[in-house]
Formats: sequence, structure tokens, C-alpha cells
Amino acid sequence: MTTTSDVRHTSWRPEEPALSVRQVLTLERVLAGEPEVVAGAAGLDRAVRWVHVAEAADVGVMLTGGEMVLTTGVLLAGDEAKQAAYVQSLHRAEAAAVVLGLGRAFPTPPEVMRRVAERCGLPLVVLHRPFPFAELTEEVQSRLVRAKFAAVSLSEAVRTDLTALITSGAPLQRLLDEVAQHSGCPVVLTNLAHRVLATAGERSAVDDVLRDWERIARQAWGHHPGLSGAGGGGEGDGWVRAELGGRGERWGRLLLCGYRGDPASGRLLADRAAEALVLHRMLGGASGRSWEEQSAHGLLTDLACGTVPARHLLPRARAAGLPVNRRTFVPLVVAGAGPEPLDRVLRTLGLTGLVAELADGATAVLLSLARDQDAEALTARLAARLRTPELPDAVVAAADPRSCWDDVPAGLREARHVADAVAGAALDRPAVVRLRDVHLRGLIRLLRDDPQVQSFAERELDGLLCGGEGELLDVLRTYLATGRNKSRTAQLHHVSRPALYRRLEAIQARLGIDLDDFEQAASVHIALLAHDAQQG
Repeated sequence: MTTTSDVRHTSWRPEEPALSVRQVLTLERVLAGEPEVVAGAAGLDRAVRWVHVAEAADVGVMLTGGEMVLTTGVLLAGDEAKQAAYVQSLHRAEAAAVVLGLGRAFPTPPEVMRRVAERCGLPLVVLHRPFPFAELTEEVQSRLVRAKFAAVSLSEAVRTDLTALITSGAPLQRLLDEVAQHSGCPVVLTNLAHRVLATAGERSAVDDVLRDWERIARQAWGHHPGLSGAGGGGEGDGWVRAELGGRGERWGRLLLCGYRGDPASGRLLADRAAEALVLHRMLGGASGRSWEEQSAHGLLTDLACGTVPARHLLPRARAAGLPVNRRTFVPLVVAGAGPEPLDRVLRTLGLTGLVAELADGATAVLLSLARDQDAEALTARLAARLRTPELPDAVVAAADPRSCWDDVPAGLREARHVADAVAGAALDRPAVVRLRDVHLRGLIRLLRDDPQVQSFAERELDGLLCGGEGELLDVLRTYLATGRNKSRTAQLHHVSRPALYRRLEAIQARLGIDLDDFEQAASVHIALLAHDAQQG
């Protein structure tokens, strides 16, 4: 596992492919030399960038870091001071390890070199059988070249695929799905507060990550300030991160969770993905929404549609920063106000929740309240705050509070139904509308797509619809909505009572009904509600 102290011995670029010392020692050609680690075993996961054969005592000055140095020690035999200085020189040069071939110069592991190497943390490996160093050099170098070629090929393939998606206007999720397909592991996109904005990858693997997200985020960014791309235990453990930002400002992070390929390939993959995500954000994305808005929209949509069980979305909600333990959830749908003013109101009132704009222009809100908070009073305060001169028509449709997360989807559907039921009904409606307030209008909204209901509405209103009598239809709508109050209807339409009477007579003549008859008036009222619901 890579540690902070390991990083101090890693001066080469992380893009360069490498094998670990441990991996080199497991190569078949190396095993033939009967290798034994006699010091610095804690550093066996260091990366080997190159293999260097050298007998010079001052070899350290020729190194740039990450080399595995092979030597017989022929120039060090019999001089313990030189042996100690040799190991210290390799340590200062940030060598990955030193391999000493036992033989005429050193028939047994030299104790001075072992003690100094252990103190420096430098892996010291001895070979008990004669071993042609050229074979090891050839093997490692060829593996490194192949790894570098594979990493570059992967990098270019990812860059090409992501660029094609961006130019075609693909949404953020499609880009992340492509990254997950190339990486073969869960991919998580977060803001700077570590709140999850989007994920991709196999659903069960993503859920495992999100279930333990608080610990993962703390390890990935909180405890390893010196790592230039590792999270969890480091890139050797497959946790690869990339910072997202531009113009001198950072605003997000990408994390590959448990990448099992070559660390250098993972680094390149993360970097290419980060470049594409920055470009996608700068171009505004396909939807025009911010990533935070897309995250909230996706979660609320999945909750409301019910295709994914609510319990499976719980880790995602928690990772998105929504408190879910021992909370009261209040589902709302707001008409006449967008996400931005709602976000402001939530911050002003100190409320926590998710906000997302729906397809029809309404805005869904899921409040998460402490159990001792008054859900009804806070909803009323939110509605009162929204009622401003800039938002005169804002109406909050609220479902009953839910104390169980599994009941949230039904609550969102209820709030959506209430919002649909009051759409276009501007007369005498409360600031917060609930299911009990929508009555017949709510039922008609539910049945609006039924062919028989559509046929009934057209039949009942045919005399006005065929003649294109929009004004008479508006008068009828107001007259019925006010409970057949002629004075109120005349006032709302700014006409005299006699003028209203003439309009009502024309309506009755065209429809062939008597509006003073309760059953006939009720039938026309239901037909008009169905017609308005169908027009949407």
C-alpha cells in the first residue's frame, strides 16, 4: 500500500507505466536467481520505472528516480564505509530497489548494507544463484514499453470516444457511462464538498461504493494530501482521482473506484475523462442544467417513476448530501417558480432538500426535516417566501409528510398529481395545495387520458368547441368555478350583469342545456374540467 512517505520517493511522472518491485521479483527469470528480500520489505510496492545495471560506487548521481539498480558489489567489497554510502546514495536518488548478486564479492548478504537499507526503507534484494542481469533488464524494459504503448492507446481511444459524444450533444451521464465501460469499475463525479453528482458502472458495484461513501471520500481526499491521484490506499489499490476545473478554479472531482488495470493506464484514463468533463461543462452540456441540477433531477425522477425501488436509491441520496436517517420527508411540486428561487428560499429558511426542474416547467422539491420540526408550518413559510411580486403565481403542491424513505416515491407522485389538478385553476386557491383541496378536479386529471372521458368532454362541449367560441368558454369556466355566482363572474370578466346574462343565454343555447339545472350544470362542469386537463 502506498503511503505518504512512499510518495517522497516517487519523483517520476505518474503517467509513466511501471511495475512494482514485488511484481519484478515474481517474474520467472528472476525466480531462477532465488531472490531474497533482506531489507526494506515495506517498500516492495514501489514502482520500478527502469532497470539500471551499475557497479560504480557513485551510481546515485546517474539516477533520476524509480530505478531498480542491479550490482555485484565488486567495487564495495571489504569497505563498509563505501557500502553504507552506496545505499544512502541510492536512497537520496529515490531508487526503487537495489538487487545484489551474491558471489565472489559478497558470498552472503552484507550486514552493513542490510542495516542501512532497512533504516532508509530501501528494498535490498539478494540473488543466491548466478543470474545474467541482461535477461532481467530485457524482460522489465520490454514489459514497460508494452505497458506504455497500451496506456497511450487507451488514452487516445478514450479521448476519441468522449470527444465524439460531446460533439453529438450527449448528456453527462452518457460520458460517464463511456468512462465506466473503459475502466471496468464504478465512476463517481463529485463537487468539492464530496457530494455525489453522478455515477456510472455496474449498479451493484456503484451501490457498494455509495453505501460506504463517507469513509471512501474521507480516505480519497481527507487523509492523503500528498497523493497526486490516489484515494483509498493509493493508486496501487485502484483508487484513481482527477481534479476538475478551469481558469484557475476547481469545481469538481472524478474518482475511479477500484480500477484493476495498470496504474499508469488508470491515471491516463482519469485525466482524459477529466478533460472531457471540463469541456462538457464549459459548453453547457446537452440539457443546459448544472451538474448539481442534473443530479437532483435524476434522483427525484427515479424516485417518482418508481422503476427503481426506493431502498436502492437510499445510498445515492445519502451520497448526494441529503440527510436520510431519522428524518421527515416532505415531497413538493411547485408551479410558477424555478429551481433558482427555490434554492434561495431553502437557504434563507435553513432547510435541507433536493430541487429539480421537471419536464413541464414545474419544480420538484424533496425536503428532509428533523423529526421535531413542524413540516406543515415550514411548508407554509416556504410558500409565503415564494409569494413575491416577481413570482405572483407560485403555487406549492404538497403531499403529506413521510417518515419512511420507502414512502417518498408515492409522496412525489401525490404532489405531482395535486400540481396537475390545480394547473390553470387560479381562483381562490391556497398558497399550499394538498390532495384534500383538489376534489373532483384531481379525479378528472387522473382520468384525462381515458378515451371515454375525452369523448364525453367533446360531446358535452361540442356547441362551443366547434364554433371556436373561446370567450364563451372562458365565461362558462369562471361561472362554474365560482359556484354559478353571477355577480362574481361579471366582476372577474369586467362586464355588466345584463351583458353576462346574454353570454350565459348564448352558452345555454349552443350547448342545449339549462345551467340552472344542477345535474346538467355538473355534467358540463365535469366535461370542461376534462377538456382543460387534456389541453394541459
